[in-house]
Amino acid sequence: MLYNDFLVTSLLIVMSPGTGAIITLSAGLRQGKRSAIIAAAGCTLGVLPHMLAAITGLAALLHTSPLLFSLVKYTGVAYLLFMAWQTLRDKTLLSADCPGLALSHRALIQQAVVANLLNPKLSLFFLAFLPQFIATKDVHPTQSMLILSAIFAAMTFVVFSLYGIFASAVSHSVLGNHKVMTGIRWGVALAFTAVGIRLAMAVQ
Repeated sequence: MLYNDFLVTSLLIVMSPGTGAIITLSAGLRQGKRSAIIAAAGCTLGVLPHMLAAITGLAALLHTSPLLFSLVKYTGVAYLLFMAWQTLRDKTLLSADCPGLALSHRALIQQAVVANLLNPKLSLFFLAFLPQFIATKDVHPTQSMLILSAIFAAMTFVVFSLYGIFASAVSHSVLGNHKVMTGIRWGVALAFTAVGIRLAMAVQ
């Protein structure tokens, strides 16, 4: 059950508009499919250090303080609700209006890695996100979190690549359609809210 919830929540998080999605879409719009896939790889690499930092701290947390772990868990539920609000609030994401010069593949990777590496919200996000799907009685929490993190990273690369490929294949007017983007924002926000409530009510 928790595994299925993890897949659904991860997909929602990866699909939601953000810095990585903007970078990949921009690369796809301006430079084509190959550049979009390279940008997606860079975004994924930039997320990995935050994952490892969160795993290290959470492994110790699980063994020392179940109460504190529970507090972090419900902080994660609150964060999902915040993500829902943030998705509705920010109406500038996924805009097709991304002016700028073409970048080399190396520059694309550097831009994507640095953008995510220097984002302090990612560390907080993974610290709040991973505990939702690890049982407090798990005898191998570090291994479980590594597996979940690997799945999340793979999903990030695939979804961002698809975003970029899609962006390279459609016109700017499609991506910039106000009604379409409003519908996407509301759909993602409602899904975040539903998953957050479900996790809050789940008994481990």
